[in-house]
Amino acid sequence: MRIIAGSRKGHRIDAPPGRSTRPTSDRVRENVFNILQPWIEGAAVLDLFAGSGAMGIEALSRGAERAVFVEAEPLACRVIDSNLEKLRLTGARVYQSDVARFLATDRGSYDLVFCDAPYNEYAELEPTLARYLPRLLAEEGLVVLETAARTEPQLPLTERTSRRYGAARITLFEA
Repeated sequence: MRIIAGSRKGHRIDAPPGRSTRPTSDRVRENVFNILQPWIEGAAVLDLFAGSGAMGIEALSRGAERAVFVEAEPLACRVIDSNLEKLRLTGARVYQSDVARFLATDRGSYDLVFCDAPYNEYAELEPTLARYLPRLLAEEGLVVLETAARTEPQLPLTERTSRRYGAARITLFEA
């Protein structure tokens, strides 16, 4: 995987080995960030189910001020830390935590929230996201939710757009 644009454009990042993570493809990331460009500069970013950290790292490369990465898998957290160190990106914190537990206790405010839960767990997770994401989202903030293409997510936020990319659906919600 590579960083698409910004200060670290073209740099490669690693993904955790195995099949427990499903990195967002470069093509999907590029399309998402083309839409998000006006919101990135100076943004506070939350990357849930961070995996390799690609979404949050891309945001930092493009000018986000800070990023919080939340990932339950210890190996994935080490990969995110390694990617951040290799790219010399600052303003990042990595939390090894269950996403639901993190959402229930975090008191931050975020301009951009990326959420890419395992597709087969999304239905079970949606009520938790619906409960906690609205209070974590800054005024005029956006949630970027990746689900299986067949899934049409419902959150108590305003849907801005929903687009299919092969097996994935990206839905943007705004506060």
